[in-house]
Amino acid sequence: MCPDRRHHRGAHPSDRDLFDTARLPDIRKAVGDLSLLAGRGYAQKSSLKLVGDRYHLTERQRLAVSRAACADSQIEKRNSSRAEVESIRDERITIDGFNLLITLEAALSGGVIALCRDGCLRDLSSVHGSYRSVVETEEAIYLIGESLDENNPASVKWFLDRPVSNSGRLARKIIDIAAERGWKWDVEVLFDPDAALIESTGIAITSDSAVLDSVERWVNLAAHLISERVTDAWIIDLRS
Repeated sequence: MCPDRRHHRGAHPSDRDLFDTARLPDIRKAVGDLSLLAGRGYAQKSSLKLVGDRYHLTERQRLAVSRAACADSQIEKRNSSRAEVESIRDERITIDGFNLLITLEAALSGGVIALCRDGCLRDLSSVHGSYRSVVETEEAIYLIGESLDENNPASVKWFLDRPVSNSGRLARKIIDIAAERGWKWDVEVLFDPDAALIESTGIAITSDSAVLDSVERWVNLAAHLISERVTDAWIIDLRS
């Protein structure tokens, strides 16, 4: 595998064509069909192939569909456990580090951001076990920190995936920025951060579908930050 040498986490060269306004209706229909199949218990991999073939979608369009779709029951569960950003005051916060950071990096650098059926904003980046900081990394960390600081949580703990390369380097960057700004953050690099997020009794900050379906409380911070502070982000509404 070639190392990731990108300086930005922006749009793929073909994205302007793949996600042109004229193409979105079929992509939304695919999201609706995949969501319906998910609600009836069909496996996602085979369902995505069926739906993608029906609408003649490319691999990148299928990626967007897979991230935007979810069953109605999942939407109900996620809505019931979602907390407002202001509710983090005096609460313990756990952050799904790569999940939040990469979404903000993509939004800041003009990448495609999908508005999904559950109200989350998700990027189309694929780290595949290798992470490299980009030009927007520090800006993203500052945005996160300033928003959290405004809402004054009792504690903030970041979780990063140990199997992802450069996770230790990113942890040091986060710690250094926090020290510089006086933010009392902890960073843990774990083999299974999803399990740690689910097991924690704190409020989780994530848009990871598997985590959202299991945590007691979560905050949609990426959507809040992008709507409030990255007003020029390229958001495509894929809600069916």
